[in-house]
Amino acid sequence: MSNEKKFKFKVPNTYLLIFSLLVVIASLTWIIPGGQYEKTIVNGKEVVVQNSFRFVESHPQGIFAIFISPLKGFVEAAMIIGFILIVGGAFNVLAKTDAINSLINKLAKAHKSSKTLRLFFIPVLLFMFSLGGATFGMNEEIIPFVLITVPICLALGYDSIVGVAIPLVGAHVGFASAFLNPFNVGIAQGIAEVPLFSGIGYRMISWAISTSAAIFFLLYYVKKLSRKAEISPMFAEDGERRKNEHFENIYTNSSTLTFRHKLVLLTFLLSLILLVVGVVKFNWYIEEISGMFFIMGIVVGIIGGLKSDLLIKSFIDGAKDLVGTALIVALARATLVISRDGKIIDTVLYGLAPYIQSSSPIFASQKMFLVQAVINFFVHSGSGQAALTMPIMAPLADLAGVSRQTAILAFQFGEYTNIIIPTSAVTMGALAMAKVPWEKWAKWVIPLQVILMLLGLLLLIPPNLFGWK
Repeated sequence: MSNEKKFKFKVPNTYLLIFSLLVVIASLTWIIPGGQYEKTIVNGKEVVVQNSFRFVESHPQGIFAIFISPLKGFVEAAMIIGFILIVGGAFNVLAKTDAINSLINKLAKAHKSSKTLRLFFIPVLLFMFSLGGATFGMNEEIIPFVLITVPICLALGYDSIVGVAIPLVGAHVGFASAFLNPFNVGIAQGIAEVPLFSGIGYRMISWAISTSAAIFFLLYYVKKLSRKAEISPMFAEDGERRKNEHFENIYTNSSTLTFRHKLVLLTFLLSLILLVVGVVKFNWYIEEISGMFFIMGIVVGIIGGLKSDLLIKSFIDGAKDLVGTALIVALARATLVISRDGKIIDTVLYGLAPYIQSSSPIFASQKMFLVQAVINFFVHSGSGQAALTMPIMAPLADLAGVSRQTAILAFQFGEYTNIIIPTSAVTMGALAMAKVPWEKWAKWVIPLQVILMLLGLLLLIPPNLFGWK
């Protein structure tokens, strides 16, 4: 018998993972030569000039640059970080009113007694987030919802993975298969000189299939979870969290929704409605949404009967609890800073472009999708990626016999990877808010990522067969 010891590989924590990624990207700047496309302004957007790539002097990023990049990432992601801290403060004030706990108690009891609620709770919520991503480009807006969906899911007997998956997977899948999203479909079609929001029929089919796949995947997991709770990657952590937050007594808790609680919840609901209206009708972004949540925090605190000292302390404590989240967001943005300062993003795009050529339009469009998925690791902004890649991909599509409409769909599908990439500030911020380590999330979401990638490849076949224009 061998006395050889068995070692179990342990994935490092999220901070170490992202920092390691910084080191890897910095190392690549010493290997990949610097390159640059010329840029021009079209309809107010900076886009790449086709055939303008040239190699430029390399800017290798050394050890000092690696340690500077988190601060640069913090500055560049200051809006998102400030947004997270303000939302955290506002939600902690909301929590102190006890209205959310009373709602969770009521919802949990209804969930236990109503088969209909158990059947439709997850599909309806994920559908709504996906619809938000597909229409008005819901992205950063999911972060506040994590603070609601996670405790509700824990109270209902699910886990924190389900709680964060509902808004995160829902919105990202909707964003990637969007049919009216102005931030990816609208900008890409404008650059590719395709009529705005044309081809909506097939995009709606793609969105419906993608969203259904995400819903069935989550329901399948929930079914397995109900049989054996230990399969959850967050089993131990959620057990402690349930004890600390007293979810184990959820069905026997006698707390009721008072009139004051109902006013607080109504104020919160009106704030969410105002968020949607502001984003869709008035083009609100992080500044306006942050201001709205700041106001909401003050108003619900007053309605909830919190004295001024407790209201302020609750807000500060809520923001303080999310400092770790802010650091994760800064590190995630630092990966973009390193690759951009090292001038390798345009070189990567230039190097990948020739691989799109194929004798078959179907294979060409599928390779476009895979290339876009690689680019999405470095540039995960829908509008930013459209501006960077579509001026190149559109003419390449013409040469490969792929319609520009199909090329835009391939670009969209590349954003399926937003559910897992650690360079996305929104994904990492949402996971940190949910207290779900990236490595545990990745372990859970990889099968869904594979399903979505296969779906993307399959959904690119019909447009090439029926000549989608």
